[in-house]
Amino acid sequence: MIGFKHRGSFNKIEKFFIRMSGARYLDVLDKYGQAGVDALAAATPINSGETAKSWDFIIEREKTKTTITWVNTNAKDGVTIALILQYGHGTGTGGYVQGIDYINPAIKPIFEKIAEEAWGEVIIS
Repeated sequence: MIGFKHRGSFNKIEKFFIRMSGARYLDVLDKYGQAGVDALAAATPINSGETAKSWDFIIEREKTKTTITWVNTNAKDGVTIALILQYGHGTGTGGYVQGIDYINPAIKPIFEKIAEEAWGEVIIS
């Protein structure tokens, strides 16, 4: 037989689950989605500025998960410019332009803030 004893209250975790079931967390994702857009725009290497202005985010809610995705709509000949800036690309004359890792350093603090806020919601003090 397995049993357990409990002292105290589950009030904080119950409140957390009630808030999450009410989809209030989507407001938090909107806040961090925009923060990510701002961070990516500020970090994007600027030539014309078009790529920096073309960041946006999408929130997709499914039955068991919610996903936030940052997208950049600036493309030329079907190639997303933000990605070739990040990873590099070949040139028309046979050369290669080295990529600049600007996306990961820009978005990492946003991920850390999301994790910190989520952890703060469930931790029992």
